[in-house]
Amino acid sequence: MKNISLLILLFLTSICSFSQNSITKLTPEELVQQQLDGYNALNIEAFMTPYSDSMELYTFPNTLLVKGKDKIKEGYKGFFKSAPNLHCELLNRTVSGNIVIDKERVSGYPDGKTIETLAIYEIDNGKIQRVYFTKEVVVETK
Repeated sequence: MKNISLLILLFLTSICSFSQNSITKLTPEELVQQQLDGYNALNIEAFMTPYSDSMELYTFPNTLLVKGKDKIKEGYKGFFKSAPNLHCELLNRTVSGNIVIDKERVSGYPDGKTIETLAIYEIDNGKIQRVYFTKEVVVETK
């Protein structure tokens, strides 16, 4: 009986070890792409999934706009409702370690404008922790 218990314990330990090792964390680039896909689908849950609960949103270089996933989620939820044609086109992406820098063109604003900006994403512990946006440049107004 002791031998069977030991074998079962060893078997369960190896399964747990395998399960933990087989869980793959997304890369910084994959996390940023995941949120971009959610943004373009206007799906608030998919958009917010890669963000940490304590995320911070800044105007570059260091002006804090809002802190906390729940606050940011509420703001974007209203924004998505007011802009049903919203779309972010990725113009360029640079990845360096845990930093992802996207040049983005965003169209579909309620006022008809299209803007370009740089978005700098800082990833730690498998989640987007901080996002910095440079000053928007209006490239088109309808």
